[in-house]
Amino acid sequence: MELIHRNLLIGIHDALQETFFEKNKYADKVIERLLKAHRKWGSQDRAVVSEIFYNIIRWKKRLEYYMGEGVKPGNIYRMILAYLLWTKTHYKKFEEFEGIKIADILNKLKKGTVPTKAIQYSIPEWLAETLEKELGANWEKEMDALNDPAPTVLRVNTLKTTKDKLIEELQKSEIESHAVRGYEDAVELEEKKNVFLTEAFKKGMFEVQDASSQLIGRFLDVKEGMRVVDACAGAGGKTLHIAALMKNKGQIIALDIFEWKLAELKRRAKRAGAHNIETRVIDDNKVIKRLHNSADRLLIDAPCSGLGVLKRNPDSKWKIDQDFIDRIKKEQENILQDYSKIIKKGGQMVYATCSILPSENTLQTKNFIEKNPEYELIGEEKIMPSHGYDGFYMALIQRKD
Repeated sequence: MELIHRNLLIGIHDALQETFFEKNKYADKVIERLLKAHRKWGSQDRAVVSEIFYNIIRWKKRLEYYMGEGVKPGNIYRMILAYLLWTKTHYKKFEEFEGIKIADILNKLKKGTVPTKAIQYSIPEWLAETLEKELGANWEKEMDALNDPAPTVLRVNTLKTTKDKLIEELQKSEIESHAVRGYEDAVELEEKKNVFLTEAFKKGMFEVQDASSQLIGRFLDVKEGMRVVDACAGAGGKTLHIAALMKNKGQIIALDIFEWKLAELKRRAKRAGAHNIETRVIDDNKVIKRLHNSADRLLIDAPCSGLGVLKRNPDSKWKIDQDFIDRIKKEQENILQDYSKIIKKGGQMVYATCSILPSENTLQTKNFIEKNPEYELIGEEKIMPSHGYDGFYMALIQRKD
């Protein structure tokens, strides 16, 4: 890692302060704003800032153990220093570090061990208990994988180009990438780069989408000319993939409770050249009722704990609790029950989450099938973080004729 300069240190401090102590501030948006505010920073500086920022969030609990105290607005520089000492990163003696005693930190680092699994994997104690309860002995392997930084994976937009042409186009912007074996539309960057400034992005040749997430559109088994409903579309990553798989033929109705997300979807669809998408805001129950018995395919990419995507959203483990997971499971149950009526008899739906908890996944599917005998499970896929990409679950369910 490059030597850290003082202005970078201050930027990291301020971004951590905002993420940890300001309500509804999420790490990805905080770092995005920080980098936009310092456009003069070089690419190496930007990479250093992002890496340290995300790693400190990821390893917060472990760093608090080394510090001997929880993070507070007044001790963020101490946490940064603990991180630099732990990772043996070279740094200058900044004035911000003056007066910080490091003997206790160094003593704990010399021990090499930590007292609990929650500290070892840097997660809340309640989460360690939940993971062990639901995943058994495998939870440590999965948590180990979730503490690795996420690779940058692109989904080639087959409405406009091919994988080979995209890789070639990215090289023109000095971005090296390679096709991902076993994933038909995935291209992975050799190292993190800002792909949004490239001509390839402006031309709509790709979207940033994890390799595991790309499997969901294909699992839905859409065909050209079908009527497809994406019931929790958000900003449309999976909607756009479905449009490409359908080659713009047929109809996709993208639903969400947030109008601003659907506005973003429209912008992305225009850039991607996806012309068969209609957006509808779920502002009352009638929106869903009007669609009953009308779709050949339905995607329910349900709200979830997000525990499968901690690689890219490490701050979320500090923002959720067991009560949140219990509430979200009830919401998943209700959405499955209400939205499943959208598919025609003989039609199919995919219930998907980016969680690794069986209680949000296989148990939800089992519960739904037991309560609704007119539906049957065709198949399910569990993709765990230890496979190298995000953790996802997907179940293909058919409504009987």
